[in-house]
Amino acid sequence: MVEDDDLTPNLVSKPMSSNGEFVPPDGLCWVSILSCLLLACSYVGSLYVWRSDLPRDHPAVIKRRFTSVLIVSALSPVFVWAWKEYTGISPGPSLLALMGVRFEGLLPAIVLPLLLTMVLFLGPLIQLVMDCPWGFMDGIRVVLDPCFWALCLSDMRWLRNQVVAPLTEELVFRACMLPMLVPCAGPSTAIFTCPLFFGVAHFHHVIELLRFRQGTVSGIFLSAAFQFSYTAVFGAYTAFIFIRTGHLVGPVLCHSFCNYMGFPALGTALEHQHRLTVLSCYVLGVLFFLLLLFPMTDPLFYGLPTPVCTLSASSGSPCS
Repeated sequence: MVEDDDLTPNLVSKPMSSNGEFVPPDGLCWVSILSCLLLACSYVGSLYVWRSDLPRDHPAVIKRRFTSVLIVSALSPVFVWAWKEYTGISPGPSLLALMGVRFEGLLPAIVLPLLLTMVLFLGPLIQLVMDCPWGFMDGIRVVLDPCFWALCLSDMRWLRNQVVAPLTEELVFRACMLPMLVPCAGPSTAIFTCPLFFGVAHFHHVIELLRFRQGTVSGIFLSAAFQFSYTAVFGAYTAFIFIRTGHLVGPVLCHSFCNYMGFPALGTALEHQHRLTVLSCYVLGVLFFLLLLFPMTDPLFYGLPTPVCTLSASSGSPCS
């Protein structure tokens, strides 16, 4: 009987040792790391091809950076294709599927990771509701008002923070880098390696802060170190979601939501008039998030095996 290749997605040309285990091609890790580094440098470098004396939040600067970063993002799949051709690794799934662009399990991938992230932000969400001057029905009317969305879409900073940055950063730093890192490092190590490129990429903000003298030198570098820390943690989380779900849309929506919420205002929560309620929600959010992290990202919801996991020698956690 002829075995159906579609039912057993795997590396077509992956070398095997005498005991049947996957052996990465010679130099694979170096090629993968250098490819990711080149991709990260291309993304950040595209922000500085325009010479300007204006700050980063000026609409003219944002529009120019949209152009360059969208071009780099559109070309980023070429890096993955070139890496695949150079290393000789021939995965069963298509290139788009490896990058999380597929239809199988799409609806759960849209809903479940975003809900999971909202659970983590239970405290900040409750705090936001308590402090909001609008009633519930007022909020619904605003959300359903086309003028509200037209105003958002005309705001360059909103477009950057909620649409362009989440889409392009997740495409470049997750969808393109993880397929190159997983065959070398394995899924678990790749989850914690990939965010390092993402965190370091955010250090470019230091250049602008120093250039426009927005704070003391020590304060700027302390802020940059803090930003590196939480962007690396967030990057590990979205990398985990990408590997578990095999979809790009989940990390993009979570990224957009987190950009909207910002870093939790713990100082404000400690001084809130309903401090006990707010802090309890913070704690409950973290506890429920940890309890639901694996169940809500179970690959069974999204189609087994997820494409990027077919590049791994092992099929254990987080791929199962």
